[in-house]
Parts: sequence; C-alpha cells; structure tokens
Amino acid sequence: MLPNAYAPAAAVLLVVGGALACFAGYRLFRVVLAIYGFILGAMLASSMMGATNTFGMVLAALVGGIAGAVILTFAYFVGIALLGAGLGATVAHVVWTEVWAVDPPAIAVILLAVLGAIGAMMLQRYVIIVSTAFSGAWMLLVGGLALTASGAAAATRTGSATNVWILYPFTPAPGHRWVGVAWIVLGTIGALVQLGITGRSTD
Repeated sequence: MLPNAYAPAAAVLLVVGGALACFAGYRLFRVVLAIYGFILGAMLASSMMGATNTFGMVLAALVGGIAGAVILTFAYFVGIALLGAGLGATVAHVVWTEVWAVDPPAIAVILLAVLGAIGAMMLQRYVIIVSTAFSGAWMLLVGGLALTASGAAAATRTGSATNVWILYPFTPAPGHRWVGVAWIVLGTIGALVQLGITGRSTD
C-alpha cells in the first residue's frame, strides 16, 4: 500500500512494466525480473507499515522494492521458476474467479504454481515468452484500470478512512468479466510479438 498521492506513479510503473514484459519479456528478461522484484518487494514491505505512517510506507516500498529487484535479477534461474509459478497462480485465480466467482482453493493454486515452475525450467525460452506475455498483460491491465477514473476504485480499492492506495493484483475489477477476456487476447498478442519479433534468437 502507498499514500494516495503516489497512486498515479505506481499505476504508470505497472503499465510500463507490463508493456515491456508483455511485448519484449524474453529479450529484456533481466529487466522484467528487476521490475517484478521491485513491485513484489515494495508491496510486501509497505504492507508491514501502518496506514497512517506515510513516510514509513514510502521508505519501506523503496527499500523492499530495491531488495526485491536485486534478488530476482541475480537469482536468474530461481526467477524463471518463480515467474512460471506466478503465472500458474495467476491462471488459477483468473479461472476460478471468472468461472466460479470464488477464490481458488489453496491446493489448486499450489498445484498450478508447481507445474508452472517445472515447465519454466524445462522449456525456458517458450515458457519465458508465454509467462512474461501473460503476466505483463495482466500487469498492464491492472495499471490501466488504476489510471482510469471509472476503474480506479475497483482496481485499487482506496480506503477513504486511511487515505491509502492498496493494490489487489489478482482482482483488479471485481464483476467485470471482460477483464479475463482482455487478458487472454492481450497476452496472446504479446506472445506472438515475442515469438515473431522481439524474442527471436540473434545467433
């Protein structure tokens, strides 16, 4: 979470990072890992601060983000496995919330995360392309919804009492079934762009 004043900048980071991952994730994989690590680290660290501690939230987000970026950047193969696991977990959440309108059971999330991690290590190039395309597409949608006036409340669930911006990455727009379709379409386009243009081998 972050103070509301920082919400537009955070949303722009999500859009830019999502676009890079979606359309050039394989070519810029280390950069994408750094962005993902920064966002994940910032989310985890800032959530440990009190909602009224503005300076603490911002400082924790920066420190946690830098730590997350460094860890994922240098843990290349671990990053690949985590990316595959993250894609598996995302698929579980999207499918369950779109089809059954409930959160997925823990066993389904764990199973798909494990399968995604194994697949990422066995077929690195293709899994990197597919996982960055679809995870980037999802991040782009989350950031885009946060930037639009009509989707900001649904995407970020801003609390008026605490005046903080809270990101819910797996449920950016509850009740909007088009989000799942848009994710599939955008992710597919990103994967095709990477396979045909940005992700081709330069050897």
